[in-house]
Amino acid sequence: MGQKVHPNAFRLGIYKPWQAHWYADKDYTAMLLEDMKMRRLILNRLRNAGISKVETERSANQATVVIWTAKPGIVIGKGGASVDQLRDDLEKMTGKKVRVTIQEIKHPELDAMLVAQNVAAQLERRIAFRRAVKQSVLRTMRAGAKGVKIMVSGRLGGAEMSRREWDRDGRVPLHTLKANIDFGQTEARTTFGRIGVSVWVYLGDFDLTSREETFDEIPARQLLEEPRPLAATPTNGQAAEAAATLAAAVAAAAAPAAEMPAALAPAALAPEPAPETAPKPKRATKATTTKAAKPEADAKAAEAKTVEPKPAKATARKTSGKAEVAEAAAPSAEVEAKPKAEAKPKAEAKPKAEAKPKTPVKAPAKKPSASKVKKSDGGDAGKDKA
Repeated sequence: MGQKVHPNAFRLGIYKPWQAHWYADKDYTAMLLEDMKMRRLILNRLRNAGISKVETERSANQATVVIWTAKPGIVIGKGGASVDQLRDDLEKMTGKKVRVTIQEIKHPELDAMLVAQNVAAQLERRIAFRRAVKQSVLRTMRAGAKGVKIMVSGRLGGAEMSRREWDRDGRVPLHTLKANIDFGQTEARTTFGRIGVSVWVYLGDFDLTSREETFDEIPARQLLEEPRPLAATPTNGQAAEAAATLAAAVAAAAAPAAEMPAALAPAALAPEPAPETAPKPKRATKATTTKAAKPEADAKAAEAKTVEPKPAKATARKTSGKAEVAEAAAPSAEVEAKPKAEAKPKAEAKPKAEAKPKTPVKAPAKKPSASKVKKSDGGDAGKDKA
């Protein structure tokens, strides 16, 4: 609760740069302390000059200080006397040659640090804090900001208990990284204590199209169109061979096929074989042939069902003997002699859907045996006699 992230630190290295443009390995601590002393000296001496930020750059034996101010005339002084005196003091402090550059801020109402300094100056002159905050918010919004928030905290109005008051206009998206939010913080030194002033100014989103590319990346298409030699790393034999083959492949992809020798032509660049007949017509022909073949198969099955059982049933009814064998052979010959035209109408007349299951053929009724006939005759004769 109450732990806030600094807006500039939140976007540092992503959208906003550092205020110190130098790098050091060994003497980092000494150089950092030098920067802090230089900033403290400049801000204390030019307290009323409207300084927003101080940037530092370092070379071998020289340091460059860039001062961003809304009142460059106060910083320069008459004939540049103030700048010369400031340069001499900085050189004595650091023991190096110092170069001072002044940059003017054209819109001070949109700079958060300058707005905070303006509110603090009004509080030191014992102006009501609510009036100072509201006037600063209106002035910043009229200058073209999309949102502003000003917060003051301390013994407001000389009260014994410190409290916090704030005012806001527009929108201030603090958790959106692409939002360009300028943050400034300062203190008002009053007779009844210090009052802190914090200002957030939302200036819109960062322009991503004008950002400098941090990585030297080249897309693969550009590599193919404009090949460049790839240096093989001599760390390992396999790595060197892999880099050499990659460079050869890239160069071969860019070179025309006519100029490329057959030995160096990669397999990936070989002409693709012409596509065979489309699979769709094949599937269609298969479907049509299967559909056309189905009725013939059904007709043959129907013929087999209707023709084959008949000879067996005919032979089952005949008794044993040479004459019976001749009679059994005769129906089969007659069945074979019948044309297929007679069997087809039967199969067509009864489609599969309406075909009923075949009823089992009942065996012929057995003739009564001779003994039974005699018994029955004797009984009838006895009845007649009686």
